[in-house]
Amino acid sequence: MNLELLIKPESVLCNAQARSKKHCLEILSELLVRSAPGLVQEEIFSALINRERLGTTGVDDGIGFPRCRSDGLQQTVGAFMKLLSPIDFDSPDGEPVDLIFGLIVPQDLAEHHCSELDDVTAILDNHSLALSLRKTNSSTALYKMLQQALAAQPRVEGEST
Repeated sequence: MNLELLIKPESVLCNAQARSKKHCLEILSELLVRSAPGLVQEEIFSALINRERLGTTGVDDGIGFPRCRSDGLQQTVGAFMKLLSPIDFDSPDGEPVDLIFGLIVPQDLAEHHCSELDDVTAILDNHSLALSLRKTNSSTALYKMLQQALAAQPRVEGEST
């Protein structure tokens, strides 16, 4: 997967300060709309909050994966941030979250959107990558690490990128 199609460098933030899960989602919504000028930040924030009400998007090992759908979006839009201090995200393992990978997917999911979700999930399961991301102190370095990780994702034969 080509990271530039999913996340723009300006949508990666290192050492963000979030007071709560809600504040974290607010910051994330601002990052997400940077890559999709037609989207309204308040609408994305509301969609992320509504999705969170369905069940936590905190995964395990201090990682959050907030996501939502949006009408009028043709391709998946992503953002990533590393928090300065972990926050409670109601994760199944009870661990606070400090790495957040957010996505907005088109309302009507196509097959290639599902493969993008699979790629991100594989990245989130990479424990050594998570450790490296936590040691990073610049947005540029975070972006480069994510770019390398996504480029290294194995492709299924016949799968489009």
